[in-house]
Order: sequence, then C-alpha cells, then structure tokens
Amino acid sequence: MNIRPRTAFFTACLAMLALPLVAQADDRRDERRGGDGRGERREQVEQRGEQRVERGYGGRGYVYDNRFNHDRYYPQPGYRVPVRPSGGYELRYRGSPYYYSGGIWYRPWGPRYEVVRPPFGIGVSILPPYYTTVWFSGVPYYYADGAYYLWEPVRREYVVTEAPARDEAASTRAPAEPETYAYPRSGQSDSQMASDRYECHDWAMHQSGFDPTQPLGGVSANEVGAKRDDYRRAERACLEGRGYSVN
Repeated sequence: MNIRPRTAFFTACLAMLALPLVAQADDRRDERRGGDGRGERREQVEQRGEQRVERGYGGRGYVYDNRFNHDRYYPQPGYRVPVRPSGGYELRYRGSPYYYSGGIWYRPWGPRYEVVRPPFGIGVSILPPYYTTVWFSGVPYYYADGAYYLWEPVRREYVVTEAPARDEAASTRAPAEPETYAYPRSGQSDSQMASDRYECHDWAMHQSGFDPTQPLGGVSANEVGAKRDDYRRAERACLEGRGYSVN
C-alpha cells in the first residue's frame, strides 16, 4: 500500500490550518511594535511598483509624535521610499526641489525620495491632514510632524516657521475672546441693533485692517495683538456714536 499520497495530503491540510495561526502571531507582533497602549494596529502602506507592502507603525524608520497630544506616527528624517508618494505636489524653495505629501516632506535622493525637515520659510496652500492647532500668546500655530506653520496673509500660504520660544506656554484651546456688549440708550429695536452691529463691524474692519472672521485676523502674526486692539477701539467708537453704551 502506497501511503505517500496520503502523507502529502495530510501535510498540506496541516499547513493550511497553521496559516491563520501564523497570521495572528504576525498581527500581534505588529501591534506590539506599533501599538499605543490601546491595542490599536497602525499600518503604513508603501507602494512598490504593483505591490503593496504593509509595515507596522512604530517599527524601523517611524517615530511617534505625541507633542501637544498630536499622537501620530511619522517616518523619521532619512527614511527613504522607492517611489514618489501619491497625493502630493512638488515645489521649489531657494532653488532646491521638495515634495509635500500628507504633511510629510521629501527631497529626491537619486531614484528614491528621502524624508526631510522642511526649511523655515517654505509655504504650502494646504495644512497637513492631521495638524494640531496650538496657541501661543493668542496666536494660532498649526503643528504636525515637528513643524510649525503660520498663516501668512500676504503670501496666502501656511509658512513653516521656527518653534515659539516657550513650549510650556502653549495651549491647544483657543483663548477666550472678550465679547463686546452694546446696550441701546435710545430704545433701538432688535433689527436696528443687528444692523448697527454689522455696520460697525464692517467700518472697524476697514479702519483697522483686522478681520476677526479670518485666520489671525488677516494680518501677520506679529501684528495680531495691536491690530485686534485697533479693531475693538474702532468698533466701540462706532457703536457709542450710534447711541449705545458699550462695556
């Protein structure tokens, strides 16, 4: 009796049964490497021609950024990918080529692309998809992957800037804006009050050059405080001139 076919058949069955166990062990290993204490698997998918290779976040080449509760994994500077990542765009700064994709900065490295830190002064029209807003002295900075972005109204871009001097003074909560309360002294109706409030806002905005409905009021970061005060003074003067008591 020839038992070799049966032996080969049973060996193949055992191998098929063992595959899920091996896959589960691989998953647990990836979770241990890239987990954040919540048992959550994090993956990075790289494009290699027609193949897709999964690599656990937190593994070789990745770092965990938890500053300001950002809580994201990023490839560290020097990490190289074999092809240009999709979904980004090219730009040049001071004669050097850069590629920006998903909040990560790259430079060409032969046929590959290497992760780099963006230079101060380079600007983008779109913030990183997972940025964190951090407030310093009433000014919002947009943080992601170790870089700080500021809105520059003249360039109409988010510009990479140096980190503020005092990280400990940072807050991820927007500072409370003091509200202007106006009380009618001449019995103005609600509709008249609404019209006066809007017209005084519009007048104060044009007088001061500060628009509180825009990022940073539509001015540069170093002008925010002074321009905001100019706007409030102009708004107050307008409302008082129309017969309102302003707090």
